[in-house]
Amino acid sequence: MKITPFDVHQQQFKIRFRGFDIREVDAFLERTADLFDELKRENENLKVEIQRLRRQIQGHLDREQTIKRAMVNSQKALDQMKENARKSGEIIVAEAEVAAEKILHRAHNRLVQLHEDISELKRQRLQIEVQIHSVLDAHAKLLELSKESMKAVDDEESKIMVLKQPR
Repeated sequence: MKITPFDVHQQQFKIRFRGFDIREVDAFLERTADLFDELKRENENLKVEIQRLRRQIQGHLDREQTIKRAMVNSQKALDQMKENARKSGEIIVAEAEVAAEKILHRAHNRLVQLHEDISELKRQRLQIEVQIHSVLDAHAKLLELSKESMKAVDDEESKIMVLKQPR
């Protein structure tokens, strides 16, 4: 059963012989009612404050949950970015390795081609040297033949000159 300050103010006691002093009882009841009224207001104010604080706590809890979700989402995004960067790095390295292999393959092929070209040029040089030697030998033989034929012609002319000389 609830008792209100109004109930305390309105409380009446039966008067008996040699009972309490009515003024003292009334003064005490008045003070008690005032105190009770003050406690009731304070209690109401505290209830309102409790409700306000509960709403504030709930707001903080909601914000905390939002922040936690945001942090989790941020961590997931960061992890995803790290994974993407790692994969991208692996792709770049793989592409660089493939490009390097192609460059090395082309360089090796070019080197083989250059060796073949050098070998061909050496073979051609030897062939040209042989041809030049044979041309030189042929010209030397022709010169020798020409010298011999000139000598024969000179000998013939000398003989003719000797014959033509007056005797």
